[in-house]
Amino acid sequence: MQCAFSSAHLCCVGRRKSAEDSGRYSTFRFIERVMRTLHECRLYGIIDLGYIEESETTRVAEKMIQGGVDLIQLRGKGKSLHELTGHAARLHELTQKSATPLIVNDYGEIAGQVMVEGVHVGQDDDSIELARRKADRAIVVGKSTHSLEQALAAQRDGADYIGFGPIFATPTKPDYAPIGLSDVGRVHAEVNLPIFCIGGINVDNLQSVIDAGAKRVVMVSALLKAHRIVDYARCATDMLA
Repeated sequence: MQCAFSSAHLCCVGRRKSAEDSGRYSTFRFIERVMRTLHECRLYGIIDLGYIEESETTRVAEKMIQGGVDLIQLRGKGKSLHELTGHAARLHELTQKSATPLIVNDYGEIAGQVMVEGVHVGQDDDSIELARRKADRAIVVGKSTHSLEQALAAQRDGADYIGFGPIFATPTKPDYAPIGLSDVGRVHAEVNLPIFCIGGINVDNLQSVIDAGAKRVVMVSALLKAHRIVDYARCATDMLA
């Protein structure tokens, strides 16, 4: 009986260890895949519910994907956690078909309910560590930064990527003065993370941002208000190529 018990126990332990190893491997592969995508990304589109009707979210996401947007974020300031979770679930059904990572703004809790690829937090939101704890699974976490010092701090705190800006004045961030182009080259030299320049960027000023040293940009209102989102996104991705 003792021998039989020991064999069964070892078998059980072996199965549990195998499952744990499999889980760690899956987590590793997930992070590896998304991080590789982040490094390859050039155009990051934000679906801001302050600019479009909630019924338009999936249509806009489809157009972004058709236009070559590499990464999509869902942002809905003032919307309830329940509302945003519903939008995230519907969007992720679409984005996962094209392997386009979907990031949710502010709420790590949403990533605990919907298998989105990541969460983005601002300077006044949850910490990077807390966002990961709320998700309770492997996700990427991005951080908004408004200076070189904040960018370096985000890197030390474990961010997977940063937003850097606002480069130009933008109604999306009316409380932040534009930081301009002068530190774009320096932040790329000193921060070893994917850096997405953000804030008032459109196809008319994009070349100046690229010339300053940017490799990746975020577009919000310019993309959402474009007459043809697909064509606008393709123009931007061509410039960033």
